[in-house]
Amino acid sequence: MTTALRFLPPLAWSVLIAWFSGARWHGGATAALFEPWLRGLMPWATPEQIAGAHWLLRKTGHVVEYAVLALLWRRALAGPEAPGPWRWPLALAALTAGLDETHQAFTPTREGRIADVLLDGGAAAAALLVAARGAWRAADGLAWLLLWATAAGGTVLLAIDLAAAAPSGWLWLSVPAAWLTLWIWRRRRARA
Repeated sequence: MTTALRFLPPLAWSVLIAWFSGARWHGGATAALFEPWLRGLMPWATPEQIAGAHWLLRKTGHVVEYAVLALLWRRALAGPEAPGPWRWPLALAALTAGLDETHQAFTPTREGRIADVLLDGGAAAAALLVAARGAWRAADGLAWLLLWATAAGGTVLLAIDLAAAAPSGWLWLSVPAAWLTLWIWRRRRARA
């Protein structure tokens, strides 16, 4: 593939991202599209839970868009055989995220959010990390990070719930399970 053609996929994906940031894809429009589907999948869910699932679906779209964009830039800049740099693909994905949110800030039915730029950049960085380190090592590191977030964050939430006399539900199971898993993981690594 010629050098110029390698740039076509990330540029085309960027155009697709720009299209999704237009007025047609605001939260209300996608709610009308996805919430009936979500209600069908989760008939027990409250309206707040459906709205939360819709929000999560929209944020998942951000993650997928920018993970794919970073990998496309990585391939375009490095070629299909080379391991490739990570700085330029990450910078280009982050620049696209900034421009996308700026565009949304000036679109009447949309809002530009710094948090979305950070989410998009994080998704791009995670995809590049997986590509650079290999899926197994990256998944291992992600699992370790998520376990720590569950254990530490859950402990804080339990303390807040106890102080507020609020029910904690599944936290009473998930937090000790996360701490136990981290302890077992550490012991296995120490033996290896």
